[in-house]
Amino acid sequence: MRTSLGSFSSPFTSFRSASSWFEVYAAFSTFMMLLRTAINDLIPHQVRTFIVTKIKALFSDRQNINQVSLQINEIWDGQINQLFQAAQEYLPAQISHSYKSLKVGKLPKHKNIAVAVDGTQEVVDLFQGIKLSWKLVEKSPKSDSDHRDHHPKSSGVGYERKSFTLSFDEKHRDVVMNKYINHVLSTYQDMQTEQKTIKIHSIGGRCWQKSDLTHPASFDSLALEPEQKQAIIDDLNRFLRRKELYKKVGKPWKRGYLLYGPPGTGKSSLIAAIANYLKFDVYDLELSSMFSNSELMRVMRETTNRSIIVIEDIDCNKEVHARPTTKPFSDSDSDFDRKRVKVKPYRFTLSGLLNNMDGLWSSGGEERIIIFTTNHRERIDPALLRPGRMDMHIHLSFLKGKAFRVLASNYLGIEDHSLFEEIDGLLEKLEVTPAVVAEQLMRNEDPEVALEGLVEFLKEKDKESLLRFMNETAD
Repeated sequence: MRTSLGSFSSPFTSFRSASSWFEVYAAFSTFMMLLRTAINDLIPHQVRTFIVTKIKALFSDRQNINQVSLQINEIWDGQINQLFQAAQEYLPAQISHSYKSLKVGKLPKHKNIAVAVDGTQEVVDLFQGIKLSWKLVEKSPKSDSDHRDHHPKSSGVGYERKSFTLSFDEKHRDVVMNKYINHVLSTYQDMQTEQKTIKIHSIGGRCWQKSDLTHPASFDSLALEPEQKQAIIDDLNRFLRRKELYKKVGKPWKRGYLLYGPPGTGKSSLIAAIANYLKFDVYDLELSSMFSNSELMRVMRETTNRSIIVIEDIDCNKEVHARPTTKPFSDSDSDFDRKRVKVKPYRFTLSGLLNNMDGLWSSGGEERIIIFTTNHRERIDPALLRPGRMDMHIHLSFLKGKAFRVLASNYLGIEDHSLFEEIDGLLEKLEVTPAVVAEQLMRNEDPEVALEGLVEFLKEKDKESLLRFMNETAD
């Protein structure tokens, strides 16, 4: 039996081929190790980083040839860019736990710790299935010409210029420009409203002075009848959501409320509750400090959108009283009386107030509320009270049973008690304000003792009322 020589040489040849490949691999590995060592020893780290960056950029440019980038500068035409501010607030909310480089801080008047985007970190956002990349760019000006767009609140020297770069695929340009940017702005506005510290403004000298409104009143804590409370809330909600309707019918977006009733019925607390509910600033306008119609116009036009203009105790200003028939002077009137009547304590007029109320809303102001308070509605000129100026009249009266339950819950932390029925009966007969009852409830922390004291107080008031009635009848 013959055996071919080729049959012996084939395995040997295969063995030699595998051995050769192993030798080549070993030689190549040795060469690469020597090359890497030589590069690390001979080429500085900065140069190596530069080369790697350029290589990455070369391939990145090829991959991102369809990418569009929008630059959003902090300063636009010498003013703060609202879109930049919106991005600053919006992006931290999109940061996930995977991000490794962030900035944190806390401002004195803010409750929460603030998180900001670091310049080295790219933030990825998804909108309608579209991937959008944000990156913060910070750089110092290199020349004097760079200062032309310096921050409005800085001297411009050494100011670090900031901008955001927003990158996305070119095919999504229309969605980003028409929808996504508006989404960022509207989200920012909602966040601002939620985090807003409400301010109360008062006239100091010739300008508004502001401070934080710290009044804790809310609709939950107001001692109002439930039906009346809900009617006010519903009216406010309708006002907020009807911007387009006001525009459609050609009416300024504003609402007027008249709060009237005896002192101590919670007019100031209701104003604070409305401000806290709407997150609107409050402008407390003292008509007694206005010396002319032009000054009244100026201060009213300095109020901002989303604000409440409050004129308290408007019946105390003679200019807004219902006008009685003029009584002529008699011979018995002294010269002093004649001169005193001619002197007007305030130089603004009712027509000036009406013109400013009506003109204010047509001068670009939106989403504003004006509130008058008075103890005597009948004293006010009807021209001020008509619909379109005072749209809703809210009567804040004496305390009754359902509203008393709110006070008992607020001050004593109880929802029911055996004395409630007796207290309800006494409140129905008497004219007692919420402020008076609240003072009685605060005299003791023990609910039992506090309610017993309130019952005794109301019974004493009932006796006084009965005695007064008997005396008046006898007279």
